[in-house]
Amino acid sequence: MTHPSDASQASAARMYDVMLGGEENFAADREAVKMLVAHFPTVPDACRANRGFLLRSARAMADAGIDQFLDIGCGLPTPPNLHQVVRGVHPDARVVYVDNDQTVVTHNQSTVDHSGVLTIHGDLRSPREILDHPRVRATLDFTRPVGVLTVAVWHFVTGNTAHDLMAQLRDALAPGSYLGLTHACSDTMPEDEATAGLAVYGQTRNPVQLRTMREVRELFEGFELLEPGLVLAADWRPVDDDPFPERAFEVVAGLGRVPPR
Repeated sequence: MTHPSDASQASAARMYDVMLGGEENFAADREAVKMLVAHFPTVPDACRANRGFLLRSARAMADAGIDQFLDIGCGLPTPPNLHQVVRGVHPDARVVYVDNDQTVVTHNQSTVDHSGVLTIHGDLRSPREILDHPRVRATLDFTRPVGVLTVAVWHFVTGNTAHDLMAQLRDALAPGSYLGLTHACSDTMPEDEATAGLAVYGQTRNPVQLRTMREVRELFEGFELLEPGLVLAADWRPVDDDPFPERAFEVVAGLGRVPPR
């Protein structure tokens, strides 16, 4: 098995960094992106649309009173970062970043972590390990509402476990908590581009699974899906001064709220 920090094989986090214009990547990541873009020319826009949704939804949650956040699958830091956005609303907001790539974790810990902001190693496919992590428990109070972000990560959960994993997250959240997600959607992209994307990611250590709009919407079972519902990422509450305004038809996005129990 290839180690997450092995530069010889592309990783999703570093490919994402390439497409956001970052510098924390290796030749294998840049080559994989080149192959992907050759077949799938709008994928950099899709990555940037993901980022735009993350920042807008985080701001929406902060404006609704949320002052503690859990970002699962955070990737490498790209300004403005989640903690910078939410601390513009709540200066003492607490943020936990989570990633399963040890390179990402080590980099974030040395460049991003400070009082009330920390990064841990964890995987969406093991949510209880994240939720029960002692540093997470010391930072976030799960008896109060939490804002959870799972942006561009669910399509890396292959097989039939996504609903069970989401249920574990949802059931651990207090009423009034939020969960935002984006997902690569087979209904909104041409079949040939979907095939090319699956093939390229299949050669990395992070294969993907596309889902239909119906399948993505089903992940919000048990949540109140907020307006404007499940839409293309760029269509989720766009703003005039968005640093990531790109439109892309590959990615859908939504924000759900845990209702009173």
